[in-house]
Amino acid sequence: MSTAILTGPPVAGSPLEADLRTLGFDVRTANDAATAAELLAAVPAQERVAVVDPRFVGHLHALRLALTDPRFPAAAVPGALTAQPGARAALARAFGRIPVGAGTAHLTDVLTDTLTESLDREEIPLHRVELGSLVATVALTPAQREDAREAVAAVDDEAVRLRTAVKSRDGFFTTYGISPYSRYLARWCARRGLTPNQVTTASLLTALIAAGCAATGTRGGFIAAGLLLLFSFVLDCTDGQLARYSLQYSTMGAWLDATFDRAKEYAYYAGLALGAARGGDDVWALALGAMVLMTCRHVVDFSFNEANHDAGGATANTSPTAALSGKLDSVAWTVWVRRMIVLPIGERWAMIAVLTALTTPRIVFYALLIGCALAACYTTAGRVLRSLTRRARRTDRAARALADLADSGPLAELIAGRARGRGRTGSFLAPVMAFLSAAVLLVWVIFQDDPASWLTVGVAVCSALLAGAAVARPLKGALDWLVPPFFRAGEYVTILVLAARADVPGALPAAYGLVAAVAYHHYDTVYRIRGGTGAPPRWLVRATGGHEGRILVITVLAAALSPSGFTIALTVLAVALALLVLIESIRFWVSSQAPAVHDEGEPA
Repeated sequence: MSTAILTGPPVAGSPLEADLRTLGFDVRTANDAATAAELLAAVPAQERVAVVDPRFVGHLHALRLALTDPRFPAAAVPGALTAQPGARAALARAFGRIPVGAGTAHLTDVLTDTLTESLDREEIPLHRVELGSLVATVALTPAQREDAREAVAAVDDEAVRLRTAVKSRDGFFTTYGISPYSRYLARWCARRGLTPNQVTTASLLTALIAAGCAATGTRGGFIAAGLLLLFSFVLDCTDGQLARYSLQYSTMGAWLDATFDRAKEYAYYAGLALGAARGGDDVWALALGAMVLMTCRHVVDFSFNEANHDAGGATANTSPTAALSGKLDSVAWTVWVRRMIVLPIGERWAMIAVLTALTTPRIVFYALLIGCALAACYTTAGRVLRSLTRRARRTDRAARALADLADSGPLAELIAGRARGRGRTGSFLAPVMAFLSAAVLLVWVIFQDDPASWLTVGVAVCSALLAGAAVARPLKGALDWLVPPFFRAGEYVTILVLAARADVPGALPAAYGLVAAVAYHHYDTVYRIRGGTGAPPRWLVRATGGHEGRILVITVLAAALSPSGFTIALTVLAVALALLVLIESIRFWVSSQAPAVHDEGEPA
């Protein structure tokens, strides 16, 4: 139970107390600031507290946004504010700063506004709710109250709530093909007490069933798989809309939402590969290639965003590329075209579903690889141009995030320690070294007749030396955000090629499982950083070997074992890594320190 303190002149016939109880608050009244402070001190420390002016007039959803959103330690609208346990001390200090005596009546006439201004000066982040067309005001006179009530009646509270349940930056297919009805499904779920986590889990189970249908290898199975994949995406949209509609954000929901999309898509790839194998067509290399391309594309997105996370204001991007993008944004149809050309999750899953039902798994993967490759080239080229012409300086936080995303292990750390101080921060040395680290290794394993040799191990050692040199200095250069993607490409493609060249049954599926386990670790790192809690603990990164350590181990296994033994080793390594990263990830995301990460833009 949360507590709401009404402090100010009482208003007869106001529905405010009933509204607060509807939102789950135990309502108490105070005649003045001193009494309100005493009531605040008497509320248990683990409870949320709201302070509301009895003269408040506004929409119920405006109160809901201000007083019940769990993502913010403190939030406010005119006439109402709230403080979660972490902000209770700041609210108590705000009460303590209210002066008493002659000439101070104006500070307590609308006490909530005075407290809000005081909280604004605290170090805690105070969230001021953007109301849009919703109404929230303090009516000081009967005339103002009547005008406010008319303004409330002129706006449909429920319609606004439904509309704002939909993300503001979804793709074209999601916006026009899914959201017009999924928002009503979200409301239906809310009225029946379903939670976003339950809907998220249902979406995962639906996608896994779709993968199972695809694995049958029959035309009926492929048609059912396509339909179920689309329904899984409808549920995927619904869970976020339900969270926004009912403000049911949670740390567990953040983890589920952040990881299940990738689990669903990559499980579906595996189902398609199994189905193709039943029909005599081996497309495991294409399935693994699609997963590698998607993961590398995502790490480009993550690295670029983290590199520019703190850029703004005077250091905002004023490049010609950014100016052109701004001009195109003013033309509505170009916005949709550019959102579709990057093949976001809605368009991508729709394409996969339709092609699964109508064609073959091989065609699905060809279309996926070509479409995603073109999208990756488009987005990466634009970001390179922006980075080369922008004036922003990379912050220490951005450099730390890029270093964490690089996933360097003990070997690279040792090499970096010895190379530290020999390069210039802000130069192009880091991305060049990272590119060479990946390119040297990949050219060798791709073009050698027999890459499963001890010479390949030597090349892997050279690759590790270059990788260590790449991270020897803080990653603050204009293109240093390319370092993690280069490392990902080098590691994932090496695994793919060595497994494919082993040319034994089971090698590519085992490699698929290994890349999936490592990719999960990398996605987990991203969402921890986004939540502001930093990367996974160093012991985990060291235990997994870092990207260069894993490459070295895999090349040694390929050189030392027979093809069948290499397949078994890949399987064991995949299981061990999956258990290690999953156990630590689950431990973190169910703990109290986990952040509530909710992406408001459509993920790629």
